[in-house]
Amino acid sequence: MNSLKTILFFLLAVSNSFGQQGEILISYENQNNIEIKNDKQGSYSITAIGPDPYLFTVPLTFEISEEETIFTFEYFSTEYLNNFQVFFGPPVEENYSLYSSLGIREGWSSHSIDVREAIPKGWGKPGDVLRLDFGGGAGYTGQFRNFSFREPNASEIRKAQDKEALLKEKEAYKTELLSYLNTNFPNSITEINVLDSVIVISGFLSKMSPNYYIAEVPMHVQVTKAKEFELMYPISKSQGEYEVHVPRYSNQGDFKQDGLLSGWVILKKENDRFELQSHLRYMDKIEPVFDLEEAVLKNKKGLGNFHSNDFVTDLDSLGVGSITTNMWISKMLRTTPSVETMTFKYNGKEYFADRKWVEKHDKALKEASKRGVITSAIILIDKAVNTPDNKIGDILEHPDCDPSGIYSMANLTNPESVHLYAAAMDFLAKRYSNPKGDHGRVHHWIVHNEVDAGWVWTNMGETDSLTFMDTYHKSLRLINNIGKQYNAHSKAFITLTHYWNWTVDKHFYLSRDLLEILIKYSDLEGDFDWGIAHHPYPESLFEPKSWLDEKATFSFDTPLITFKNIEVLDAWVKQPYVKFKNRTKRTVFLSEQGPNSRDYTPKHLNEQAASIAYLWKKMEVLDGIDAFQFHNWLDNRSEGGLRIGLRKFPDDKEDPAGKKPVWYVYRDLGTDRELESISFAKNIIGISSWDEVRHTKKIK
Repeated sequence: MNSLKTILFFLLAVSNSFGQQGEILISYENQNNIEIKNDKQGSYSITAIGPDPYLFTVPLTFEISEEETIFTFEYFSTEYLNNFQVFFGPPVEENYSLYSSLGIREGWSSHSIDVREAIPKGWGKPGDVLRLDFGGGAGYTGQFRNFSFREPNASEIRKAQDKEALLKEKEAYKTELLSYLNTNFPNSITEINVLDSVIVISGFLSKMSPNYYIAEVPMHVQVTKAKEFELMYPISKSQGEYEVHVPRYSNQGDFKQDGLLSGWVILKKENDRFELQSHLRYMDKIEPVFDLEEAVLKNKKGLGNFHSNDFVTDLDSLGVGSITTNMWISKMLRTTPSVETMTFKYNGKEYFADRKWVEKHDKALKEASKRGVITSAIILIDKAVNTPDNKIGDILEHPDCDPSGIYSMANLTNPESVHLYAAAMDFLAKRYSNPKGDHGRVHHWIVHNEVDAGWVWTNMGETDSLTFMDTYHKSLRLINNIGKQYNAHSKAFITLTHYWNWTVDKHFYLSRDLLEILIKYSDLEGDFDWGIAHHPYPESLFEPKSWLDEKATFSFDTPLITFKNIEVLDAWVKQPYVKFKNRTKRTVFLSEQGPNSRDYTPKHLNEQAASIAYLWKKMEVLDGIDAFQFHNWLDNRSEGGLRIGLRKFPDDKEDPAGKKPVWYVYRDLGTDRELESISFAKNIIGISSWDEVRHTKKIK
């Protein structure tokens, strides 16, 4: 053992007595074909560098109880590992091991493995170890932290006990949804117009019957499962075109239910039973509270993750025309009033917002608003365990949310949750659409984060893409409808990663599939002008030279959409069947992406700058792409070693938050300094003319 390893091993072993009780530490000494690095934040960077890569943990100095059968840790990796194996020793035997897969996690994510079937009797005493195998050969790299054991939670116990029943239930529901979507109903609702206190519903009846009704279907009700409908209104006309006026609001306990958020359906009464006679229909038109002019983008150049800090003048220096800002509504809400909250009402019920949270966003949004910058707020829902007010978290977190997710899908399974979610969005939409502009302005709403990677960023448990989108499209509609209640020009955006028609992660969906499902729901249940917030990072988030991407092809079947083939997204969104009402191109924002600088050496900083020049010269001629918000503004220590910012780490010792070369290039894009500023990039990319980066052939 050399002296350096001896010191590292000693420090690691000693740290166990000072760290959290129950934390399992990695041994630097006992490993095979593994390279381990430890950072100041307490995480391990683990790289497989040869055949049969594995490592051992430091021998336990505490006891693991028989009830603690969940092995858990957090990790960050841009790569997929199919055969992660855990052994329990000593001795190390195949019989006492199990396999798991480690999916792509482009943010720190919890991973839990139920090991009860593999753990040997009596294992878990001081001196026992784990062996962790990272595949069969070299190549995998991931960052890991907080290895430990815990008891299964209520959800895990329920899933283990009812695994087969739950699977059958989910399959049955998927079958019901497919049947509903593929049914050609005889009657239809063709338009819903929401007025101040009345909703006007128009449609067509193809067959004569005196027993037709219009029924309200609140967002928490699954129309394919509903047996009873609380609010029904007879259709006086038995055939042909009809128009029914129904009350917008109805009393539901301590609050009023707003038909603005509900779906509406035609029912036929037969022998005291009601049969569906149409698809659901959601709002088509609404009279907005405020008469606002449509905001126009100044240019395509934007900034992601904007917040108020010492560098807000970058909005001026960079010539930014749009921003995104993160809004964790679960961090905003409180269940009880205090001197630290502000009270607001929504449909008859009082709610409470954290004053500091609101004032922080006011400050940032006013900076953007006074410069005429278009703002898109990203609406995020924390898991309950990470929510300041746990009661709020319990209400908003989706009941099927798995601990592996970073954020949760909105909970639309009961009236209380839907009303709380709607109340939060009504508060934000009203505050940030007020014509006075005294709090700033939000123009658009990005609904959750990277839903094709929903297991990580918008988790609602293990489910199929159709069931997932059945819930997500309602969340999208809820925000769309409330936003348009105050600003007729606001849009709700679906948010997607660069995984277009391929993924190696079994928990991920395909972006194109989710868009096709959303189009299907829009066609059947009322189209609305949703937009697309796409994240076309390079194939590897660590590699800025996107022109080398192998999985980015110029076809609608491309595995990925990255900087290299951004023309595919431009062409796809222009297809008639994709357009809003088959006429109007949907708004496309590239709302989160930035090329990486592997370090701060001139070579890697220049490659980062060249990458953004490469994308810009492609994007500037694509009228299907409306804006690009550069993410991240500043390099962020929590992004797994990525340096995708325009500025350096704020805590960099030599140049804290210093401007990187990419900052200056981004500043000059779209100005008369552009060509001179980006001329250096041609040699890095390997071109003699910028025309060479553009794909001009037809995409199909």
